[in-house]
Amino acid sequence: MANRQIVLDTETTGLNAKSGDRIIEIGCVELIDRKLTGNHYHVYINPQRDVPEDAVRVHGITNEFLADKPLFKDVADEFLEYIKGAELVIHNAAFDVGFIEHEYYLLTGKSWDITEYCGVLDTLAMARHKYPGQRATLDALCKRLDVDNSARELHGALLDSEILADVYLAMTGGQTSLGLDADSDSGSDGAGGARRFSRFEQVIDLPVLLASEEELKQHEYCLDLVDKQSDGAVWRK
Repeated sequence: MANRQIVLDTETTGLNAKSGDRIIEIGCVELIDRKLTGNHYHVYINPQRDVPEDAVRVHGITNEFLADKPLFKDVADEFLEYIKGAELVIHNAAFDVGFIEHEYYLLTGKSWDITEYCGVLDTLAMARHKYPGQRATLDALCKRLDVDNSARELHGALLDSEILADVYLAMTGGQTSLGLDADSDSGSDGAGGARRFSRFEQVIDLPVLLASEEELKQHEYCLDLVDKQSDGAVWRK
């Protein structure tokens, strides 16, 4: 039986789905038996809310561009049909999966678990396991593995999924699957242990300077951006 994997990336209005942020772009490329098939999936989505300027600076997707794009409910069925039965390969999977699950929750009004339909492989956890102590951003992995990412000036879901596919294939070499050790950075939960998301817990005892509520909100947003674009904000370690 062919091994079907979908390398996936999303772009969003921000970093917290439960606070009202939404998906605005989904990009996927298909691998069958570790070979790109050309069967891509790519869609822009009207989030029915404004895209903050901070987010636009990351991905370049504006409110005006999204105004005539379909709503998530218009693409939900075709997207699910595309990914169903595959293993999703995602860099920092908890982020993208969290947004996808929340979109289906908003659509159905019910809790939604992606692992009932797909497996999930987190390449961020894989990279941290394979290259301990080294940076695990997508750009850093491209440099380490000699993957060309010269076209990547802004984040874009389809381009990033294409680059991630090359990174994943280079990281895994001739392997068709990767089993992470129990003592690695990753954990598993969900259906049949299909989730492979990194979990970290560190406690720091440092003096705290009081700031206004708005300053704290902006500070957390900036750290969230660092987390999304890198292998973790050092201020949170």
